[in-house]
Amino acid sequence: MNSNLWRVPTLMALATLLLVAGSVHGDETSNWQGFVSLTPVYQGSADLDHGGDFSVGGAILRGGVSKDLGGGNRAGVTLTYDYLDYSFSNTGAFGRVAPWDVVQRYGVSVPLSFAVGDGWSVGVSPSVDWFKENGANTGDSLTWGATVSGTRRFEDGNRLGLGVGVFSQIEKTSVFPFLIVDWRLNDRWRLINPLASGPTGPAGLELDYRFDGGWTAGVGASYRVLRFRLSDSGPVRNGVGQESGVPVFLRVTRNFTDQMALHLYGGVVAGGKMRVETSSGNKLREEDFDPAPLFGATFIGRF
Repeated sequence: MNSNLWRVPTLMALATLLLVAGSVHGDETSNWQGFVSLTPVYQGSADLDHGGDFSVGGAILRGGVSKDLGGGNRAGVTLTYDYLDYSFSNTGAFGRVAPWDVVQRYGVSVPLSFAVGDGWSVGVSPSVDWFKENGANTGDSLTWGATVSGTRRFEDGNRLGLGVGVFSQIEKTSVFPFLIVDWRLNDRWRLINPLASGPTGPAGLELDYRFDGGWTAGVGASYRVLRFRLSDSGPVRNGVGQESGVPVFLRVTRNFTDQMALHLYGGVVAGGKMRVETSSGNKLREEDFDPAPLFGATFIGRF
């Protein structure tokens, strides 16, 4: 199916969610909150071990609404759209042929949180995504699963928790633990997870420092895996592509208001690997790539 046919309903659904949130925002009894974020991102040229190099640029779009159900319980809906344009040069590592080009992701998640007493809450977030190169079969590009977590909020407002994610990815099942942290060390320093809608992804830790005048800065690292279905007319028909690595980054943030912020990122993707698999998930080739520069900017608006 043409990817543009999926892009239109996805963006229309996102706009509908935001309109719903905006229409009820003026009602103080509704307890609805909406958000939208846009992240242009660029990962600069990096050499592949067996020849050639690649770079990637694109954009990450998130939006959704959530509602306070009372009693410490909350429910929401989040829509996801990613556009990543890969550019390969002299790819001796992949037989002088680019393994893929434009990759897109469309998805929806339903985050739920339930208070269970004594500061504890349980969260569950089921999600479904389609992650594929242009020209790939949509039905073969499905990723689905959920994260489950338990979090304790202490009297001073600090939060700490553990969770596990279980996902049926493309020709692979993944199970991974994760840490939830929002811990103020003092009035200036804070240990947190990276911004979920930013270019690094949330699977890591970040040390944040608050300046006066609405400015903050942070340094951190995360782990990021992108796994997607390849085109049914490409060099590996209906295969699987994967890029993984560890973004190490510096973030500078300007908080304009409580509802609006701009996050600027600079860093490097270390320990990077690219992988190509057959249509059934068997490895064909795997390549390490040199540290790649990473730049991005995330604008977030809440209403």
